[in-house]
Formats: sequence, structure tokens, C-alpha cells
Amino acid sequence: MKTAMNSGHVVREAKSERPTTCRMFESDFLERFSRIHPATPFVVWIPYLAFFTWRAHAHHGLGASTIAPMMLAGLVCWTLTEYTLHRWVFHWTNDTAWGKRIHFLLHGVHHDFPNDKDRLVMPLLTSAPLAAIFYALFWFTMGPRGVPFYVGWGIGYLVYDGTHYAVHHFRQRSRLGKYLRKHHMLHHHADHDGAFGVSSPLWDLVFRTMPEPRKKRAS
Repeated sequence: MKTAMNSGHVVREAKSERPTTCRMFESDFLERFSRIHPATPFVVWIPYLAFFTWRAHAHHGLGASTIAPMMLAGLVCWTLTEYTLHRWVFHWTNDTAWGKRIHFLLHGVHHDFPNDKDRLVMPLLTSAPLAAIFYALFWFTMGPRGVPFYVGWGIGYLVYDGTHYAVHHFRQRSRLGKYLRKHHMLHHHADHDGAFGVSSPLWDLVFRTMPEPRKKRAS
């Protein structure tokens, strides 16, 4: 056995095997909630989004002709949110010890341990505050129409979580699945400055950050 250091935390690993996980926090409470079963977002957020869909019609009086396009717009908005968070928040770096620790907690841990099954979808301690912030944003900017927009945005988030888990842990048989897996694996293994979209390459095309297969950068 040998001992490895990762952002201040000691991890023991077998010499012949690369570790698939690490301890992120000294606090047992924080460590517990840094991990999440991949089914949890769907169990929690599907009924939640179904409630807001019902509320948009029953409480706010919106019809299908309004709800459907607003949901579609929200879904597209999620893809931009996903790209923005991944590119400018998760990949934000700073050479200070504090900056390196923040980067590791936000996203560096995923690049160091990309197949950690307990950390491939967003933990509720992160997704719940984001859900509240974006609901308030959409409500105050769009009023009742912001409710179905928010539902579409939330559906986009679930597509992102499901896609991210699937490209890491399931064999992809469809052309789309194979393409998304290749796109994301290039981000991990060849070009950290490209392929920020996980559920869609749309904004990589718009912002010209499609991955370069032979580009390499020290992690």
C-alpha cells in the first residue's frame, strides 16, 4: 500500500490500482453530503417539477400554448447555464492555496476521479440553492410565464445529470450517445479548454470551444 495526498486529504491506494474516489472533507457531515446516489436527482426533482407544471396551469391559468414553448425556452436556457457554469465557474482557477482548494471542491475532484459514481451528479446541497436562486430570477423577470420556463430549465438539468452519468458509466450504443461520450471524454483527456457542454455541444459551437483531439494540457 502507498499513501497519496489530494488537496490536503490523505488517500490510501493499492500500488496496482488507481483510486476511484477520495475524501473531500474532514467533517463526516460534509463528506456524507458530498456524495449522492445517481438516482437521487430524479427521485427528488421529477415530482418537484411536476408540481410546478400543474401550478402553471391550475394556479396561474396558463394554457398549453404558453406552457409548451416556455418549457422549450427554459430547456435551451439550461444548456447555456450548463456551459457557463462549466466553463467559467467550475474551471475557474487561482494559484493560491485557497483558490486551488475551491477549484478542487467545485470540479477538480471530478477531473481527478472521473469515475467516482457518488460524485457524478450534483449533490442536493448544491442543486437546491441553485434551484431557489433561478426560480426567483425567472419569476421576477417573467412573472407567471417564468414558472413553465423554470420547469423546462429543470428538465434540462436532469438531462445533464443523466447524460453525465451515462457517458461515464454506460456503454453508448446510439449515434448520439457515442458522440456525447466522445465529446466529453475529449474534455477530460485531451482538451480541458474545450467541450464544456455535456448534454449538448450547442454552445461549444457558438463560442468556438469545440475540443481539439490532440491538444493536451497539464491538469
